[in-house]
Amino acid sequence: MSKIRVAVIFGGASSEHDVSLVSATNVIKNIPKDKYEVVCIGITKKGRWLYYPGDVDNISSGEWEKDPDCASAVISPDPLHKGIITIESGTASIKKIDVVFPVLHGKNGEDGTIQGLLDMSKIPYVGCGLLSSAACMDKSHTHSILDYNNIRTAKWKMLGLRNLNHLDKECALIADDLGFPLFVKPANCGSSIGINKAYDMETLKEAVKIAFSHDNKVIIEEFIEGKELEVAVFGYDSPFASFVGEIDTSSDFYDYDSKYITNSTNLHIPARISDEASKEIRDTAIRAYKAMGCKGLSRADFFLKDDGTVILNEINTMPGFTPISMYPKLMEDLGMSYGYLIDKLIEQAIDNADRNY
Repeated sequence: MSKIRVAVIFGGASSEHDVSLVSATNVIKNIPKDKYEVVCIGITKKGRWLYYPGDVDNISSGEWEKDPDCASAVISPDPLHKGIITIESGTASIKKIDVVFPVLHGKNGEDGTIQGLLDMSKIPYVGCGLLSSAACMDKSHTHSILDYNNIRTAKWKMLGLRNLNHLDKECALIADDLGFPLFVKPANCGSSIGINKAYDMETLKEAVKIAFSHDNKVIIEEFIEGKELEVAVFGYDSPFASFVGEIDTSSDFYDYDSKYITNSTNLHIPARISDEASKEIRDTAIRAYKAMGCKGLSRADFFLKDDGTVILNEINTMPGFTPISMYPKLMEDLGMSYGYLIDKLIEQAIDNADRNY
């Protein structure tokens, strides 16, 4: 029996490029080699697509780009091709692909862009579709959809670029409504990129300007005091949620350095919360998954306040697969090893390729 050919796409023109490289390395190393043939496609920070036939160990460091055997490559949007067009020595050839695992985080990968291309190509792919990816990526749309479905989120406001002309006034109105401290976030970034905590008007205005350097919309949220919790969700028609994991960080909040650099965070699986709170959080994660139209996988992040109130913070449609990432750790706690999890994600992507949610 011939192997299933899976294209793993990594990198990307995104502020989360480096995290993607580490995630992809772990995915590739854990794909069951007896069942799958892996084709590696890397996207540089400038957006160039390259077929990479080299050593997997060179991906996470970024050295893969320097490999002389790299060749220009694109996924053809023509469903007749069902594959990747590579250009080597001026000659184009097609590599047929059965399924794609887009291990891309942030803009130009987790926001529906690559999903739209794959929808046109008729190639099955792991993860959420175009609309749910875009809606979960854009925090203003996430808030709006969850609010409509009576899923509690932090109180929030949004600023667009036109509001910069009246920044002092806008910030004053928001501060009066939400109070300090506040969290300021680019609407379309992940991994805590561009997020800052504001304690007064000056730090609020500075945080807004920083957030605008990453996106043309900015979300400002009330500060929530409570435990930071995460849940892994898996599936299609009957999705299920993992047990709840708890983030215990020494930083002011779970920022980029805490997630990927300083290793200053302790993860507790299961979380140190009551059974009642755990059930509510898991049920809410499933409700949010369905409301946002997710499929395949996602990670839902929550706050649990001291009074027992559950607040959904955000949904990640392509959570990290680094060695310390919560999603695979939560699934492993359910008995799904890294290799088994990846196998099932790919297998279900193929089985449900024609399904919309």
